[in-house]
Amino acid sequence: MVHGEHNRSKNSGGFALIILGALLLFLAPQEGTVKAGLGTIAWIAGIAIGSIGFYLKFFRWKIKKA
Repeated sequence: MVHGEHNRSKNSGGFALIILGALLLFLAPQEGTVKAGLGTIAWIAGIAIGSIGFYLKFFRWKIKKA
């Protein structure tokens, strides 16, 4: 198809991962009142997921083109 490349998504979910990481960071202090270890795991997971999403959204395509 002529416009097949134009219609393809280039984001690959990077923005969704950034939002998910931010939600985990936002909700982590609230989960700390339930269990002590769950808040720490949520902080680490939020930072890791957000970092992966940031890489996919802003750096991945620039590195491939260079």
